[in-house]
Formats: sequence, C-alpha cells, structure tokens
Amino acid sequence: MKKKCELCNNPAKLFCESDQASLCWECDTKVHTANFIVTKHHRFLLCHICQSLTPWHGTGPNFVPTISLCNHCVSLTNNNNHDHDHHGDTDDDDDDEEYQVVPWTSPPQVSTSSSNSSTSNTK
Repeated sequence: MKKKCELCNNPAKLFCESDQASLCWECDTKVHTANFIVTKHHRFLLCHICQSLTPWHGTGPNFVPTISLCNHCVSLTNNNNHDHDHHGDTDDDDDDEEYQVVPWTSPPQVSTSSSNSSTSNTK
C-alpha cells in the first residue's frame, strides 16, 4: 500500500524529518515555503517502488519532482537484471508529472579549485 500525504491524501513523495510527516510535492512546497525556519527542515525522498526512505535528502523551500530508489530496491533490481526504467512505469498516479531521476551512486565531489595552476599570456 502506498503512503499517502498527511495533508491531502495524494501519494506521498518525501518525508520531513522535523515534522515526522509524509508529504506530496504540492503540500511540501506549501509547508516549507511558510518561513525561513521551515525551509531548513531535512526532507528525504521516498523510494519510488516501496516508499521507504532513500539516502537522498535536502533542505530548501521546495524540491524538484524527483524519482529515487532505496538501497534495497536497487539491490533487487540489480540482482534480477531488470532495467530500472521499467519499474518507474508502474505508478499510474504520476503520468502527468515530469521527474528528475536521481542516480544510484553518490554524486561526485565538486572541486572549487582550478587544476590549471599556471597560465601564460603570449602576445
């Protein structure tokens, strides 16, 4: 059974740790744009398949609709040699939404330093 948003009963997409509430995208935006304090709440994406918490989380006034899988569902998917896009097609409630897909591995670290230590100007 899919988790429901605690405010509107639509399918829940993320979990707010501070509020201990599962929310849909729309209600999350309404709640977490109320003031600067609630924008700091950590929210975790729910697995698109089983709706458990995923490692992906963030803060801010609103999230871009995103699909993520928990580690368990990734393992099952890899063990069964199924394409992860196939599982994304099983949720008919989300046909009208566009999603950003979160990669299975952690994103690479971004370096602010330049690897080019010497520059030369020749005229």
